[in-house]
Amino acid sequence: MDKTRSFLLCVLCVIVGASLWSCGHDEAAHELRAGHADSIIFAAGANKDYERMKLLADSFEQAGDISALEANRWRGSASYRQGQYRSAEYYFKKALACEVKTEQDQLSYNKSARRLSELLLIKGDFEGSLEVAMPAVAKMKETNTGSDIDYAILLNNIGCCELNLGREHEASVSFYQAREHYRNRWQNDTVGRGIQEAVLGTVYTSQAYINTRRFYDALYWIDRTEMLLDLYRGQKKAMTELFDEYQGEIDIMRAVALLGTDSVEAAAEAYKAFLSTDYSKTSLGRINANDYLVRAGRYNEAADNYRYLNQMLVERDIELTLDNIQLYLLPKVRANVGAQRRDTVMETAMQLCDALDSAIVKSKSDDAAELATIYNTSQKEAKINQQQADMDRQRWVSLTVALSLLILFFLIFIYFRIRSAKRLSLAHKRLEEAHSQLKTAYDQLEETTAVKERIESELRIARDIQMSMVPGVFPERDDLDIYASMTPAKEVGGDLYGYLLISDKLYFCVGDVSGKGVPASLFMAQATRLFRTLATQEMMPDEIATRMNAELSGDNEAGMFVTMFIGLVDLTTGRLDFCNCGHNPPILRKGEQGGEFLEMEPNAPIGLWPGLEFVGEHIDSIKSCPLFVYTDGLNEAENRQQEQFGDDRLLDILRTAHFENARQVVEYLKAEVEKHRDGAEPNDDLTLLCLKVR
Repeated sequence: MDKTRSFLLCVLCVIVGASLWSCGHDEAAHELRAGHADSIIFAAGANKDYERMKLLADSFEQAGDISALEANRWRGSASYRQGQYRSAEYYFKKALACEVKTEQDQLSYNKSARRLSELLLIKGDFEGSLEVAMPAVAKMKETNTGSDIDYAILLNNIGCCELNLGREHEASVSFYQAREHYRNRWQNDTVGRGIQEAVLGTVYTSQAYINTRRFYDALYWIDRTEMLLDLYRGQKKAMTELFDEYQGEIDIMRAVALLGTDSVEAAAEAYKAFLSTDYSKTSLGRINANDYLVRAGRYNEAADNYRYLNQMLVERDIELTLDNIQLYLLPKVRANVGAQRRDTVMETAMQLCDALDSAIVKSKSDDAAELATIYNTSQKEAKINQQQADMDRQRWVSLTVALSLLILFFLIFIYFRIRSAKRLSLAHKRLEEAHSQLKTAYDQLEETTAVKERIESELRIARDIQMSMVPGVFPERDDLDIYASMTPAKEVGGDLYGYLLISDKLYFCVGDVSGKGVPASLFMAQATRLFRTLATQEMMPDEIATRMNAELSGDNEAGMFVTMFIGLVDLTTGRLDFCNCGHNPPILRKGEQGGEFLEMEPNAPIGLWPGLEFVGEHIDSIKSCPLFVYTDGLNEAENRQQEQFGDDRLLDILRTAHFENARQVVEYLKAEVEKHRDGAEPNDDLTLLCLKVR
């Protein structure tokens, strides 16, 4: 009996082992063939032999070397590069409809979703693009297979769609998330490609805000683009020949955005900077410059630039399709009409008529060819499906025989094991109950941990975004010493500070938003953006406060507000113009007299009531007199006994202590507050700013 049992067990092990080895060997061989097939198709695309790409995809799919999902992705890529966008859309949709069975399938799914969402976005089908991109992002998170560039491009597409659908807040969140993935990519990049992709991504984001006439937001992203370009310039392996072109694109976008905010002079300066680039002298640069020139009413200059249109079309190998006629020839007619150049208008109108006639004929021909291709592909796929069904039938017969043998041996094995199984059943039942309880507890712990990690991750992203909005680098000048610091009480907060140096004029502000946490941080982001935008226009502090109040008090259903001290220092004369908007009074130290709180006009906080006119004040000179501005997280900081730091202690420190520079003042007071708390949790955000005009 024991010998029989041993023999049966050996036979069973041999059959199972052989089956497992066969499955594993087949799977490994398939992965090897799929990788080889992908490299061959990719090489055909690199040689611009797009028809061969499609033939190879058909052949490898029929041979079973690649899946239907991969084959359709390659067909879509080839059609896209041929300019056959309807066919490309058809193939990418078929790819996304396929079942994802392998990791390679998931990668092909990600690429198909990226390209399809882009096609639908360009076509203006924003809802359709979202229906592709959002599930793709969710699936990448679920399977943990998406790369940072997959996430970044899809999130950028989502943001553009949301922006065009009027969902501005959701768009802003999507753009920020895309920026984080661009950042992750370049931080792990060794060839400099990651930062270049980030530059292009923020260019698209800036252009999306310009196209939807949200010019203030566009200016913020344009600033981000220029910062990334500066980072890219510092890369050893950067493509230096792209620096001038990217700078030219940034300058012309800035000119258009500034013109949209009625900053006519600043827009003209940005256009002047654009003209200093070599890019502005290329045919493409001249055509792109017309976005600004036509908006600015400078029709003669725009008409002159359009003389380079044909050269640009030839250099870029651009055909005059229906879309390109609308994009290039119609604006050329409008520019020449504005410039009152009748001969050129007539000449361009004739060119437009000829191009339109050719484009319509070609469009019909291309549509017919694409439909024929799609039909032929459907026929091929039907044949492939029939062959696949035959192979599946053969495999099913083999599998049925193998399963029958396995069942027979298992029945014999169970017969000899049933008596010993009875003795183990009770112990096994108890073990199962314990395992079930342990699994339930583990699942609950895992779910709680995942939620907590997701919240912490989102808050870390929000904190990084917020800290990136306040400057961390301060100017090094002989006539100015300035330093500031912001420490949120929670992961994110509502305090803010900022400065902007324009020639010998220094704009600066310190603010405190009502409340704390995420709502305050969002309101803080709006206030910071508005301050920088208005200061760029060289307004006086009281005018900046009035304009910010008008912007923030509209549709402010939450009743949030911000107290702010806004200052403007002339570094040549030492004159300080300022406007205090319900904020703590700053401290000005004059010589050996010690520090005193400034007495100021009682303006209201910003954002509460529309229609307010804020009152500004000035001091003739603050040269050699340190000015200290802070939020109530300093004087109202509490220790374990809920005792506040207090105004008297603050004044005493600033009167008696000796400081060599502004940074010492800020760091010393931060240390004193921490010492006063004595381990107590911070009860409010803490922001400090000190400056001295030498």
